[in-house]
Amino acid sequence: MKIAFFEVEDWEKVYLEQKLAGNELKFYSAPLTKENAAEVKDFEAISVFIVSQLDHEVLDQLTNLKLVTTRSTGYDHIDCPSCLSRNITVSNVPHYGTHTVAEHTFALILGLSRKLFESVERIRNGDFDHKELTGFDLYGKTIGIIGLGDIGISVLSIAKGFGMRAVAYTRHPDEDTARKLGISFLSLDELFAVSDIVTLHVPYTKETHHMINKNNIKKFKKGSVLINTARGALVEAEALIYGLETGILRGVGLDVLEEETTIQEERALLTNHFKETTDFKTLYLDHVLMDHDNVLVTPHNAFNSTEALQMILDVTVDNILKFQQQTPQNTVQNLR
Repeated sequence: MKIAFFEVEDWEKVYLEQKLAGNELKFYSAPLTKENAAEVKDFEAISVFIVSQLDHEVLDQLTNLKLVTTRSTGYDHIDCPSCLSRNITVSNVPHYGTHTVAEHTFALILGLSRKLFESVERIRNGDFDHKELTGFDLYGKTIGIIGLGDIGISVLSIAKGFGMRAVAYTRHPDEDTARKLGISFLSLDELFAVSDIVTLHVPYTKETHHMINKNNIKKFKKGSVLINTARGALVEAEALIYGLETGILRGVGLDVLEEETTIQEERALLTNHFKETTDFKTLYLDHVLMDHDNVLVTPHNAFNSTEALQMILDVTVDNILKFQQQTPQNTVQNLR
């Protein structure tokens, strides 16, 4: 099978060559566009990431195409109706950072609860004084999980290991799920009122824009902690500052900032395209939250583990092999 990979990093090529030996492979670091599509016009399979735009102009040139497999969860860069009309199968990578993001969530929680950053900095300065380093236990605390998809459920599992009580908010609460998971579903306001720690695990949409804002931050339990490893614009920055200044929030852990609304897929942060088109200094430097003593900020790194990145390639390879075996998998919803 003739397979072309676009938006490929150097470290990915060796693995793909090993796993897909026997196929004719071609690699491009650049995205697929109408300008370079003619170079692979007779290829049967195309693998892309999110910068490539597979619209009808590109598809018109790929007359032998049978499979598009995107190395992302999202697939809005692919004209799925056109693919359907041409009998082209489209597959994606449904999940790749479930445990990775959940574990990073607790890294931020523990960093705040045990004042790890301050402790390390103090030791580096030769100061072994415990003054103002008193933390708090997670055992017995209530964690409010907003969004109970795969990541939210993984967070719930970890929380139970710490002996925490868990409550959740989801748009579609289900009593059978509540009993199965041993969790109570609450309204947002109810969750804010009882949670010692609130953690966000929902996608960014028009409906979730600023779902935590200057109005409802006042409904949080006083002295609570807010964690956001999802999308920056879920939380209004001014609300965080207000919450910290008034003592509503004792701490905030952020892997994302509000300026990052343009990021749709985490793995894009590792691509050359993102590095070339993004001014990291402008993105982060003047953000007032970074300088606050009770805020931990990490550089949108929750997804970034060896295992998660490997899973993207594993699933992509498996998508191709299953297609070759005439049993396609992970086909996107509107192509089923």
